[in-house]
Amino acid sequence: MEPLTKKITIDRSSPVPLYFQFAQQLQNLIEAGELPPGTRLSNEIVMADEFGLSRPTMRQAMQHLVNKGLLARKRGVGTQVVTNRIRRQVEFTSLYEDLERDGRRPTTQVLSVETAPAEAAVATALGLEEGKPVVSIERLRLADGQPIALLHNYLPEGVIELDLEALAEGGLYQQMRRSGAALSTAEQTIGARRATAAEVRLLDETRGATLLTMTRTAFDGSGKPVEYGSHVYRASRYSFEMTVAAH
Repeated sequence: MEPLTKKITIDRSSPVPLYFQFAQQLQNLIEAGELPPGTRLSNEIVMADEFGLSRPTMRQAMQHLVNKGLLARKRGVGTQVVTNRIRRQVEFTSLYEDLERDGRRPTTQVLSVETAPAEAAVATALGLEEGKPVVSIERLRLADGQPIALLHNYLPEGVIELDLEALAEGGLYQQMRRSGAALSTAEQTIGARRATAAEVRLLDETRGATLLTMTRTAFDGSGKPVEYGSHVYRASRYSFEMTVAAH
């Protein structure tokens, strides 16, 4: 592999901070596939000397990419390129559809499917009385064999007849559309919180890792709620994107 000194150029006359110049060019190499996942980088002291940068500047550049989920520091291994984070446009699509569109290989582990009394948050979202029966679905979604998200979905009874085999092979929204359940609009909220012990185990995360959260209520053409989802995503491998227009 061609050395980084041949691929990254630092312009000291530019008003752009030196750490950001280095970080941005290294990010471009990672996202272009020139530095594939698993690539080990020289330590910060060596790279600082190679590029004529101070050690604090190089440390800042590397930390910038660690924070963006593109690099990971591992004791005894050093700094490595990690799997590119999946960027998801905030649209009315399922995670399965987004992964397919991104060229990833989505797979699903169905953890549970049961009919259970609706808890308060679920009942409110679906416009039901608390305790009314709902279909509860829990799945682990993977991309290229790596766990990405833990998905909890709730459907009012009778919305669709679930096909468990299809649920393991595709997305819930795909099955709902094929079954004639109209999906028109949705309301969703995005946030973040610490992972629970169970989530750490299922998502192969570190203890205390931060997870992205999303709750979404989907409505049919008449405005009736037909699905409620409460999902968590690995922040180190996943992000949401949106376009904001000025008015």
